[in-house]
Amino acid sequence: MYAMKYMNKQQCIERDEVRNVFRELEIMQEIEHVFLVNLWYSFQDEEDMFMVVDLLLGGDLRYHLQQNVQFSEDTVRLYICEMALALDYLRSQHIIHRHVRPQRHEAPAPGTGHAHLTDFNIATIIKDGERATALAGTKPYMAPEIFQSFVSGGSGYSFEVDWWSVGVLAYELLRGWRPYDIHSSNAVESLVQLFGTVSVQYVPTWSKEMVALLRKLLTVDPKHRASSLQDMQAAPSLAGVLWQDLSEKKVAPGFVPNKGRLHCDPTFELEEMILESRPLHKKKKRLAKNRSRDSSRDSSQSVTGGSGSCSFLLWVEAPGPTPCSPLPPGAHECVPSYRDTHCVGLGPTLIPMTLSLCDSVSRG
Repeated sequence: MYAMKYMNKQQCIERDEVRNVFRELEIMQEIEHVFLVNLWYSFQDEEDMFMVVDLLLGGDLRYHLQQNVQFSEDTVRLYICEMALALDYLRSQHIIHRHVRPQRHEAPAPGTGHAHLTDFNIATIIKDGERATALAGTKPYMAPEIFQSFVSGGSGYSFEVDWWSVGVLAYELLRGWRPYDIHSSNAVESLVQLFGTVSVQYVPTWSKEMVALLRKLLTVDPKHRASSLQDMQAAPSLAGVLWQDLSEKKVAPGFVPNKGRLHCDPTFELEEMILESRPLHKKKKRLAKNRSRDSSRDSSQSVTGGSGSCSFLLWVEAPGPTPCSPLPPGAHECVPSYRDTHCVGLGPTLIPMTLSLCDSVSRG
């Protein structure tokens, strides 16, 4: 089983997201990790760009928070460790994710219970010694130095911002709400002041070790923030973690989603297309009619790319590693070749976007 994420090209152009689309595709072609949602193939037709990725059916962490799931300290500790491994890998590839939040974590896969980081549409690559300066992310999860850099024009920020976001996420999973009362409508200047005057309140019933770990992740000064795998391995609350076993998904999680549930809100996640038995087959016929009505149209001038917020998802069935099958009729290859490696972490989990059934896509 794989997932196929598709994006309407015209919508991406209208929303000025083409640059993000290209960036995400460029990044995902070069990375692969057990705790990331990995890209395996991509192609395009006249209207849409398609990305075939790991299928995760457990829903995102935001969904489970909305379902009032009570995450234990052990479960949150596991997520922190898994994200530490993912962020350590991204750092080795010079990538700042900049969008770590519940919606960007594919929650525990049914039957496995491991979290995966997804969506690289606002990620950035920095070279050694460089620092990022753009105001990018979702405000409640953005690190203080991002706002400070925007207001004062300082030296920018680096990989530490993702670890702050992990701290916010972990706090939210434990308590049900975030450590700071921040909303998208808050002015950037007011947020700079907020971080200098408001202290995070920790629940008395939390263990001292967990509070100490959260304090290190939620340290306002990035120079003193826990922001590396080495920092995590040195944390007293993580002293008993078997990191090698963790990297091989041998550590049993405390929360595993029910296999018999969809783990998303159909009101927002599903579209009418799911009611069709062969939606891409019908789309192929519609595109053929469009071409016959306007034979002069040059589809090669269409803008293509990776992923933006104008993206959706559909389920794709594939029997597993098989010889490469031909692309769907009318499709054009975007990535030069199939991946040669075996798929990592193909346990079912869901990227919570639009869902539908697809004809077939397989990977070699």
